[in-house]
Amino acid sequence: MPGNEAFSGFDGLLNQRQPIRTLSAILAKGSIPHAMLFTGIDGIGKLTIANIFAMACNCSEVARVYSGNIDEPHNTHRERKVSNPCGKCRSCRKILSGNHPDIINIEPSGLIIKIIQIRELCNSLILKPYEAKVRVILISDAHKMNKEAGNALLKILEEPPERTLFVLTATHTSDLLPTIVSRCQQIRFNPVSRKNIEKILIDNHGISEDEAFAAASMANGSLARALSIAPGKVGRVSLNNWRKWLVNEVEILPSRSMSSVLAFAEKLAEKKAYISDTLEILKTYLRDILIYRYSPEIIINIDLASRIKSFSQKTTVESIVSKIEAVQVAQRSITANANLKLTLELMVMRLANPIG
Repeated sequence: MPGNEAFSGFDGLLNQRQPIRTLSAILAKGSIPHAMLFTGIDGIGKLTIANIFAMACNCSEVARVYSGNIDEPHNTHRERKVSNPCGKCRSCRKILSGNHPDIINIEPSGLIIKIIQIRELCNSLILKPYEAKVRVILISDAHKMNKEAGNALLKILEEPPERTLFVLTATHTSDLLPTIVSRCQQIRFNPVSRKNIEKILIDNHGISEDEAFAAASMANGSLARALSIAPGKVGRVSLNNWRKWLVNEVEILPSRSMSSVLAFAEKLAEKKAYISDTLEILKTYLRDILIYRYSPEIIINIDLASRIKSFSQKTTVESIVSKIEAVQVAQRSITANANLKLTLELMVMRLANPIG
């Protein structure tokens, strides 16, 4: 959470108009559910909005407005504005500083959320909230709970403590136990547009236009991902130049000898620290080739439109789909800690196959 001087509440968030309207309506009605589930890709503000909502639930200014002590409490425009926590009252300041005793954060310990974390949470919920009107439990990446942790949380949700709100964040509802999902009010969050990401990188972070474009193109709607890779370097090569080199290599792979194809895989493996970005570049470019046939106006690599058009005309849908699948298989294998060099060799051999 930002410090007080930078705090702008819900107003500082992009592309999340509908989720914010839903949360504002909940505050206006004064009927806060026991559990909510925020879903969407990583890095689009789910946890930030969860924290702001926790502030709003306990903010003295929001409470004053919705208790009817300010004129026109049901004016739609006014409700949108006053649903923002003030950021200045005692409760807001504590939450902003991360020191509120009734705002509890649970996040993965390593790769998963363990049952011991949920058991410890359960024990802490025996006591009533210390000072909050609404105690808020924020469970980040709830889809990373192992089965035992998920079942333990389900028992709590079945008999939730009074004055307690659970906010879970996850990428997809399918990654959670259906019984947990059914007990939560679901709110879906949108990816941030490429143009908005570009503008933020240029205006707020001093990134060059070329690098901002490259990072925004690879971010897939995640501002956090864009910030993590911009300005990006692959060794001493700019991320944008690396993207263009990769595209060129992929286009000529089918005409290369097997030794050259394997040499390409080896070069990718040497850039181990950047392999996630590399595979995302390849997948995005191949996706553009596929999409160009049907909706050329929505391709991501706009600056490479002429090359994408040419490649699209020379290949088949089946071939491109096969190549996209090859990259996706490599991504999953690397996430599962498979042998990097072998994984990349298998991928580039499929990319080099003229018929996929």
